[in-house]
Amino acid sequence: MRGPGRWWRRKTTPEKVETYTRASFHFFAVVEFFSVGLTAVAPLGERLGGLVLLLVGVHAVTCCAIVSRAVDWTRGRRPQPVRLLWTLAAVTAAVAVAAIGIAEHGPDRESVDTAAGGVFGVVLIFGPAIIALGVRNRRRVFGIAGGFALGAWIVSFALGASALAAFFTAVIVLAGGVFLSFTAVFSVWLLNAVYELDEARETRARLAVAEERLRFGRDLHDVMGRNLAVIALKSELAVQLAQRGRPEAVAQMVEVQRLAHESQREVREVVRGYREADLVSELAGAQGVLAAAGIDCTVSGATAAGLPPAVQSALGWVVREAATNVLRHGDARRCVVRLRMLEGRVVLSVENDGVTEAGDGSSGSSGSGLTGLRERLAQIDGTLEAGPAGQGLFRLTAEIPLPSVPVPPAPAVQAVSEVTA
Repeated sequence: MRGPGRWWRRKTTPEKVETYTRASFHFFAVVEFFSVGLTAVAPLGERLGGLVLLLVGVHAVTCCAIVSRAVDWTRGRRPQPVRLLWTLAAVTAAVAVAAIGIAEHGPDRESVDTAAGGVFGVVLIFGPAIIALGVRNRRRVFGIAGGFALGAWIVSFALGASALAAFFTAVIVLAGGVFLSFTAVFSVWLLNAVYELDEARETRARLAVAEERLRFGRDLHDVMGRNLAVIALKSELAVQLAQRGRPEAVAQMVEVQRLAHESQREVREVVRGYREADLVSELAGAQGVLAAAGIDCTVSGATAAGLPPAVQSALGWVVREAATNVLRHGDARRCVVRLRMLEGRVVLSVENDGVTEAGDGSSGSSGSGLTGLRERLAQIDGTLEAGPAGQGLFRLTAEIPLPSVPVPPAPAVQAVSEVTA
């Protein structure tokens, strides 16, 4: 059972929805074959029942082929299966005509009429629903269902059924065909919507990265632009003064050296500010990003106020990396962040229910992001643990010792003794 489970968990959410859609409509064909195909053999006899079973089997196989091709066409992977759609329409009409003919001119038994009527109704209801998967225009979809219902009335009346019986048959076919056609149209719309939402989330993530790069580039430009222009100008001046043998060239080069050191210091400050993370901001940002992705994120425990800046920065990076892994790797619906103050240490745990399989990217045991976090925490004697926590849960725990605060010594009490001579 672990193999099929891993196969399903490795799929993304859109792929899961697509697999479910395919399986649902393939199941329609299976139900058709077993519910009206096999059950028609006993009342119709071996020869006539075998013929009906063959016709229903051909209809079911054609439906399965159209489901696969139509879903691929919906996702833009294959051309529209026009020939298969017409083939299914022809097979549906042939099976329906054969069924009503058997009901009117076959053996005069109630079981025969029931079996033939079941075949007639089911193929005329399932046929338009499967065809709807390969048609994009909704008016055409419901027009197809109405056309099959009209055809059912005409064929039933032409083969000897009364007008009222033919009318009720057409109404049943119309109601069932319209309902299943609407189901097919809605399933296709839902599948496309899920794919579009997933693409939008990826686009939003790429835009966020691009925006951060632009911000960093603007900061570097603001810091370095003026200094580099002054350095270039003073260097040219120093060259001209040196060529003339003027002693002022040395002063200009000293100024260039000072500007270079100052630029180096400012670049370090920009990079340090770019790489530091604030715990409070990261917690709020993680909640917002996960909520936008449809994941319920809860933050509980102690407050981050009062923690040393180095500890807050390290834990902020832990929250950022954990939120990124939840979005990127798993298929979580819930995420819980807990911050606890224990004896001499602070513990941050991030737990989600989107674990896939141990050792892959979602667990993060070998990921470069968590490796970098371990190195960052090791600088302040912290530790990081990540792995499955049972029942489909994944937990990431960071523990950092808090620096001890020196206690001021108590004032000494001096005893004064009187010495008597």
